[in-house]
Amino acid sequence: MPTVLLVRHGQASFGAEDYDVLSPTGVRQSEVLAEAFRRRGIEPSRLVSGTMRRQTETAAAFTELGSPSLDERWNEYDANEILTHYAQTALRLDGPPAGEQEGLTSKGFQAILEPALGAWIAADGASPSALSWADFAAGANGVLAELGASLGRGETGVAFTSGGIVAAICATLLGAPEAAFVALNRTLVNSGVTKVVVGASGASLVSVNDHSHLEEVDRALITYR
Repeated sequence: MPTVLLVRHGQASFGAEDYDVLSPTGVRQSEVLAEAFRRRGIEPSRLVSGTMRRQTETAAAFTELGSPSLDERWNEYDANEILTHYAQTALRLDGPPAGEQEGLTSKGFQAILEPALGAWIAADGASPSALSWADFAAGANGVLAELGASLGRGETGVAFTSGGIVAAICATLLGAPEAAFVALNRTLVNSGVTKVVVGASGASLVSVNDHSHLEEVDRALITYR
């Protein structure tokens, strides 16, 4: 059966003026994963990536496997827009800290983001966001199906993407309530790998959030934002 490996990007630059850049830790996470692929003999037939910088910079560690095809459908939801519409506190993922954002930790940010994501999901088609939850989830699962269909028997495709895309796909394949997306999104590790196999009856989830490559090298590399 064809296999799709969903790779969450390495750690981005939380709180920096440009969030969409890998941190030094994110670069190292990507290098460690690329080395794990080489060691395990993973030779993908297709590489795809979202167009966000943190996604393409993660893919750059895999240059010996080829250059990925870029497709913005693998991009993350717009967290800043969701926060603008649904958060009780004015926050952004990027930009110099100011006002209420001063000194905000990643954990504190998550505590504000999650209720906003829940409200975005609940609003569904009535959302003022440019992209509704329903359209985001449908897009994530649609681009997964397209990648799976492009692979031959025994072939492997790798997608460099983001936590929201991976969480939306996992929630759908598990038949979980939409709210499970938020819980899944919270636990996904930077450079973690989720494995999906594609058979005659469709896609099936085999493993989620494998980050053993980081544990083997340095547990300090395990990050969630």
